[in-house]
Amino acid sequence: MSNEVAEYPVIWLQAACCTGCSISVLNTVSPSIKNVLIDQLVPGKHVSMRVHPNVMAGSGEMVIELMETTAEVDKGKYILVVEGAVPTADNGIYGTLGERDGHPVPMKERIKELGTNALAVVSVGTCAAFGGIPSGNPNPTACKGVKEYFEEEGIATPVVNVPGCPPHPDWFVGVLAHVLVLGLPGAEDVDDVGRPLLFYGNLIHENCPRRAYFDEGKFAKKQGEPECLYYVGCKGPITYSDCPTRRWNNGKNWCIGVGAPCNGCTQPEFPDNVAPFYEKITEDNLPKIGDE
Repeated sequence: MSNEVAEYPVIWLQAACCTGCSISVLNTVSPSIKNVLIDQLVPGKHVSMRVHPNVMAGSGEMVIELMETTAEVDKGKYILVVEGAVPTADNGIYGTLGERDGHPVPMKERIKELGTNALAVVSVGTCAAFGGIPSGNPNPTACKGVKEYFEEEGIATPVVNVPGCPPHPDWFVGVLAHVLVLGLPGAEDVDDVGRPLLFYGNLIHENCPRRAYFDEGKFAKKQGEPECLYYVGCKGPITYSDCPTRRWNNGKNWCIGVGAPCNGCTQPEFPDNVAPFYEKITEDNLPKIGDE
């Protein structure tokens, strides 16, 4: 039996973001971030984090060199993780990474180059997946999600979207494990916007513990009350994720559990089209939603 361990290099880039997605992933519990970065995530396979702005010891030119060398030596074998939206206005000058020939390299160029040669791209967080908060109206930097940017640039590398503001650490680690064990998710494994059905296959409304109150027409008038939070802005009826069953902070609680409405952060419409956050949804065509 061979004891050889397969290495999967990972390059993690941060574009237009707040770093909250990294903080969330670093708080993964089972497995811990130590297990993810140091041990074999699955038997015989190890994630080799080559570049991450928050956890690597190196900085400056040595990191840029390592990133470019990885892309060259491990072409078609490494995973590119993008956190944050891609600024595209004015040739991408609103987000840069390193220099080339004495000039700043736009982040959109780095993502294009590294994404083209990657095995796959994981867009972690709603900003990277769909544009998120940086792409909110009026979007002066023309931020957009990685998948949309790749489609415009004709880049065929598979993109897996792991949205959330921030995403649950299990969602990201689960996608990574899926790639190592089963390979890249197929068309049957993701929804129409590239989210893994394993984590984003059901509406929050379908599994909400307050669903019975909705069906009985019992609605909270303010946050913190025990009834259904639909009238105070809950976006659960239009939001896909497993928050009600997975919960956060090692399974302790989640937004609705503490009396706050779901704000729809895993949706492509976040934030503009799910705002105002604390007002009732007004669309007429929402499933199973009656008039006030």
